[in-house]
Amino acid sequence: MKLKFLALFLVFVATSCATKKEILYLQDATENSSTEINFQNTTIQPNDILKVDVESLVPEAAKPYNKSGAGNVQQSNLLLIQLEGYLVSNEGTINFPILGNIELVNLTVLEAEQKIRDILISGGHLNDPNVNVRIINSKVTILGEVRTPGTYNFTEQNITLLQALGYAGDLTINGKREDIIMTRDVDGVRVITHIDLTNTEFMNSEFFFVKPNDTIIVNPNNPKVKSAGYIGNIGTLLGVTSIILSSIVLLTR
Repeated sequence: MKLKFLALFLVFVATSCATKKEILYLQDATENSSTEINFQNTTIQPNDILKVDVESLVPEAAKPYNKSGAGNVQQSNLLLIQLEGYLVSNEGTINFPILGNIELVNLTVLEAEQKIRDILISGGHLNDPNVNVRIINSKVTILGEVRTPGTYNFTEQNITLLQALGYAGDLTINGKREDIIMTRDVDGVRVITHIDLTNTEFMNSEFFFVKPNDTIIVNPNNPKVKSAGYIGNIGTLLGVTSIILSSIVLLTR
């Protein structure tokens, strides 16, 4: 009877544990150890905040085209810098000093720099200006089975999905690595994709690099779901019932 009780207990424990297949990342890494990285250029979208600096050979000539706080070396706080930035409207424009509304939606940072520069030159404002544009409110939201879920800001032009998960302290042991959900807004359309972190295939997809305002959701794996309540599935029910019955028999002997 004791052997029966032990066997039933081991079966119950086995059905509640995650397997090696569910835990390890990039399990086919040895077969795909060297691949070319395809960097992606982020495009400007509504609600982005841009930092735009205009420079010229004569600093005084460029001053009217910069906000008063721009370039202040004492402004190291990101929030203060964002308050001095240009908010991209729902129509995809920014209200630029002297030049007025400039449409920048769906342009890369380099394309936006060139467009502003061309307007300054063609309008006779500056002869040979240097324009620097940067998105300063890039953020990604990470939810679910990670150590520290939340919304994280980043200033790099390209960060990977793995880097983003690193901001959140990595997945917990209960995270479902083979089915990460990512949502992304592309030209006004919400796209939802499923990513398998146990396979290197996702590293060649457009979702390997995180874009501003992406949302990453890590759902719990099967063992976590089963342990969330008293009954996870019929197998667990039978296992629990057998253990209870066996315990009663042992205690009443």
